Amino acid sequence: MLSLYQYSYPKTLITQHPLPQRDQSRMMVVDRGRRAWDHRAIRDLPAILRPGDLLVFNDTRVFPARLLGKDQKIEILLLGKNGAGWKALGKPFKKIAEGMHIDFGLGLKGTVVGKNGDGLEIRFNNEALLEKAGLPPLPPYIRRNPEPADRERYQSIFAKNTGSAAAPTASFHFTEELVKKLKASGVETAFVTLHVSRDTFLPIRTDEVKQHKMHGERFFVPKETQTKIKQAKGEGRRVIAVGTTVVRALESDWSQSETKLFITPGFQFKIVDALLTNFHQPASTLLLMVSAFAGRELILNAYQEAIAHQYRLFSYGDSMLIF
Repeated sequence: MLSLYQYSYPKTLITQHPLPQRDQSRMMVVDRGRRAWDHRAIRDLPAILRPGDLLVFNDTRVFPARLLGKDQKIEILLLGKNGAGWKALGKPFKKIAEGMHIDFGLGLKGTVVGKNGDGLEIRFNNEALLEKAGLPPLPPYIRRNPEPADRERYQSIFAKNTGSAAAPTASFHFTEELVKKLKASGVETAFVTLHVSRDTFLPIRTDEVKQHKMHGERFFVPKETQTKIKQAKGEGRRVIAVGTTVVRALESDWSQSETKLFITPGFQFKIVDALLTNFHQPASTLLLMVSAFAGRELILNAYQEAIAHQYRLFSYGDSMLIF
């Protein structure tokens, strides 16, 4: 039941801005075997991880997916390409009608060519203007307008393949210097691409979690990464997923181009041995995933400890490493 994954927290802990430096974040280290935790920092990773550990990152790049109607007071969140158009969400949803023309400014105009219960389809007069007219798609709990700095900070340093409507936020904590130190300590790295869409951020609206619908997110695990993972698993080395999107990509069928995998308690992990992630909203698909990995009771207790120690929550917040 979804109610089992609720927790309370002060709204003041919802991080509204990133720290000045990416690697200044705190990191709670949760040991599943000891059912205990330690308070560390992301900069401690080279000392915590073992030589031979394989860190896997998501190299997706977030596009400026948030569009504001110039006159109609309509907000559009683009989810991804759909043939000649784009799949999208919009609000206020009732105000948006099929055939509607929306002026987004800077010369970009869109036409709603489809609408159903799952969202919208929009076509644009000039898609090249999306980069200028669009805004970083900050989540709604960040209660401010996007700022110029968000175009760089709402991306990881690994961002390469454009396609995400939200960021793989666990990667935010890494700098080039931190990656160099990790490699110098014997840690290996690899990459997957999962383009974040509605499955990652839409809330669960059914108390029976198995009734929640997954729409599908595009992903790709390169041959080089597949080889590194098979070697690591064969040699008894740990595969550490940086973020829940990496977990979904690695635990999905690599022969597919889209995953609808919904990881809930009881799931049997075959690839991922450890997980670095941020703190997640109550009763979210992401909280259910980390509960599946570490156990609901341990995770909720760790969250209460983090809240008591004033950890910064959610996208621009602090991190948790789960062994």
